[in-house]
Amino acid sequence: MTETPHAVSVVGAGTMGHGLAVQVARAGTPVTLIDHRESNLADARERIDDALAFLAEESLLDADVEAVRGRIDETTDVEAGVGDADLVLETVSEDVDVKAEVFDTLADAASDDAVLASNTSGIPITDVGETVPAVADRVVGCHWWNPPYLMPLVEVVRGEATSDETVERTRAFVDSVDRDPIVVERDVPGFVWNRIQFAVLRECMHIVEEGVASLSDVERAVRDGYALRTATVGPFETVDLSGVDLFRDIAAELYPHLADDDEPSPLFDERIEAGRNGVEDGAGFRDYDDPPAAVVRRRNERIAAIRRALGDD
Repeated sequence: MTETPHAVSVVGAGTMGHGLAVQVARAGTPVTLIDHRESNLADARERIDDALAFLAEESLLDADVEAVRGRIDETTDVEAGVGDADLVLETVSEDVDVKAEVFDTLADAASDDAVLASNTSGIPITDVGETVPAVADRVVGCHWWNPPYLMPLVEVVRGEATSDETVERTRAFVDSVDRDPIVVERDVPGFVWNRIQFAVLRECMHIVEEGVASLSDVERAVRDGYALRTATVGPFETVDLSGVDLFRDIAAELYPHLADDDEPSPLFDERIEAGRNGVEDGAGFRDYDDPPAAVVRRRNERIAAIRRALGDD
């Protein structure tokens, strides 16, 4: 039987870091949250408290809030923070040079058998491993979806040098913190989740650009139609329910007409140039009257409601 970690360290206290700490601690495992700035840790403490309060309000927290909070330590000392960890999870900015610096430190400071995992969503795990060749067999992808304390799936990504033992230990860790691992056996760009997400997004952009339907109607078609159904059945089961032969025939007719752009849609640049960069600006593809925190909370409430309805949490 593969042993699960008795202690975990999370390097990076930003958007994902605090959420990772919450989920690990929520599952009963001590976790140390590490960041090079004390101000980032102070922000993370507030976010952790907000996340735990939210989970309690939504009846999604079995343990006592203070007990969970008590399993989370914070430090600005990377070397001390990772020294006793069985698994270190890096979640710093998506810059391979920044990650290389972090992993160089981890290679020296973490124990000789610690798993060194990256939460990157886009940088090849093989590239991360190549920055620390002496320990590349212990480098693995561990890509969580945001927010980690609500989204149930985690991608475990094998780099070219990642050992079977490291993959299995990471898979066991994900399972031990009440999350469902997806093992990505080939280190391809985007792994699984982002390949699917961006394929859908590319087609949505194409439909709007071509004037087939309005942006708001495409949004509704995905959110209230496609996503509602795929919350209960996956794409392959959907095919089975309707008939493999039917979907084969539709695919033959439809595939030649689907978007195959190699470059991002100009709809991105139009928004960026107009200062509509998302909820922080009060506008992106949509307009937002509420502050960013309220928009995020509304999204989280919807996710929590769906998970309760499905009996997943």
